[in-house]
Amino acid sequence: MFSVLWLGVSPGAQAANELTDSVKYRIQMLGSTSWGDGTTPLWLNANQYGLSSLEQTNGYLRASLQKDFSNDFSKRWDMSWALDVAVAHHFTSSFIVQQAFLKLRHKKVSFTLGSKEEPMELKPQELSTGSQTLGINARPVPQVRIALDDYVRVFGAKWLGVKGHFSVGMLTDAGFQKTFTQKENRYTENVLYHSKAGFLRLGNPEHPLTLEMGLEMATLFGGTRNQYGEELKNPVTFGKFIEAITYGGKDSNNGVYTSGYGDKLGSLMARINLDFNDWYIGAYVDHFFEDHSGLFFRDFDGWGEGDEWNTKKYNKWHHYKVRDGVLGVNLKLKKGTWLQQVAVEYIDSKYQSGEIYYDHAPGRSSEVKGRDDYYNHSFYAGWQHWGQAIGNPLFTSPIYNKNNNLHFYNNRFVAWHLGIMGQPTERFSYRILATRESGYGTYASWETYDPPRRTISLMLEGTYSFKQKGKTGGWLAKVRYGSDAGALLGHNKGIQFSLSYDGLIK
Repeated sequence: MFSVLWLGVSPGAQAANELTDSVKYRIQMLGSTSWGDGTTPLWLNANQYGLSSLEQTNGYLRASLQKDFSNDFSKRWDMSWALDVAVAHHFTSSFIVQQAFLKLRHKKVSFTLGSKEEPMELKPQELSTGSQTLGINARPVPQVRIALDDYVRVFGAKWLGVKGHFSVGMLTDAGFQKTFTQKENRYTENVLYHSKAGFLRLGNPEHPLTLEMGLEMATLFGGTRNQYGEELKNPVTFGKFIEAITYGGKDSNNGVYTSGYGDKLGSLMARINLDFNDWYIGAYVDHFFEDHSGLFFRDFDGWGEGDEWNTKKYNKWHHYKVRDGVLGVNLKLKKGTWLQQVAVEYIDSKYQSGEIYYDHAPGRSSEVKGRDDYYNHSFYAGWQHWGQAIGNPLFTSPIYNKNNNLHFYNNRFVAWHLGIMGQPTERFSYRILATRESGYGTYASWETYDPPRRTISLMLEGTYSFKQKGKTGGWLAKVRYGSDAGALLGHNKGIQFSLSYDGLIK
């Protein structure tokens, strides 16, 4: 077992001369070992922002410095930054720059440059399986990001708030893709990344009942695809950039059929909150989509005939069912000890706009665009970064594949998930994750799992704090036990241990 170290620092700056004022640091050692079928159990690997490994023995030494924003929102300008690195054993790379960013805030608008671990929206961070689009399962993507991180009132109205972000960046895993595929299967280089989100809050947050709803969208675009010794480029011009951040354009390999430029995907999201002094309950939904059929639940179907077979002639549409996504409930007991928070989720991705896909063609004016093949793409290596799904880890990540192919072989599944956490004493807290997943493979006949492959994944975590009351910083020890049982991920058991120390540089 290999240990690893992490330093975490978080400072809040008012001006450039406060750049190094009150910097937090953390040093962390982490080691993991597993046995059985030779893979780290799901919940010892997933949702670690990609800082994890499937190898039987693995670990890292991590160190980070971070300066957080101040709590004074009356300041016109504020500054935050972090440097977070790890030296790893049996990972996809031995030296990892996990976070390196500079973040400026002007009133409530923030500007970020670099790689930063961003939290999920509208879900309990420590108990959820993860977001469908912008999750916490893969390494952060270096990017330029502008955001409203917290809700801002619209026209001063307490009952209406907005927040969101817009970002452009670049994936960093081209070297990993070459090594993983051994250049025998498709891999991509110099791939650009774009994400955006917008959320609306209805209801006065000073009252118990509020509703949040919004949209997350992302695109992989540009870059070069290498497959079977041939290179194909997706050019980036100003016009192509506009196509990438909208839903227009045409990929380099689409031929006569138009398809959006780049790998476009996203989620429709909502959460209703009931928040009282002693308890909170929220119900949330995260509906994933890969194209118009999943976003609008309909697609154009009014093509002409004969010489006009590829011309839009009639106002005719094909309608799809409202299916697929995460349905969750989150309960918080604010004065609880043994039980503080519970989350229950149901996830279904089987529909994907149906099992039928055919394009209009000469002699066939109608079309049905099902088989959306979530997280996969004909040009790119799918919705992954360094082998891990960027979204929800229940879509079995390519890092699990033994055939050197960056492909999601299990994107149709049904799962139930339970998360529980509490803090029985001042120093000791625990967390439990339990998931039952039935995987159906994909719609491709050679990738369908019949019968479905099932797994039960479990994680038990205990955390003990050695920190002294009234003192800054201290030691924190954490132990996790994880297991998988079933045909989908195999039979695996493992233990993970970490020891960290954090403090403040005044």
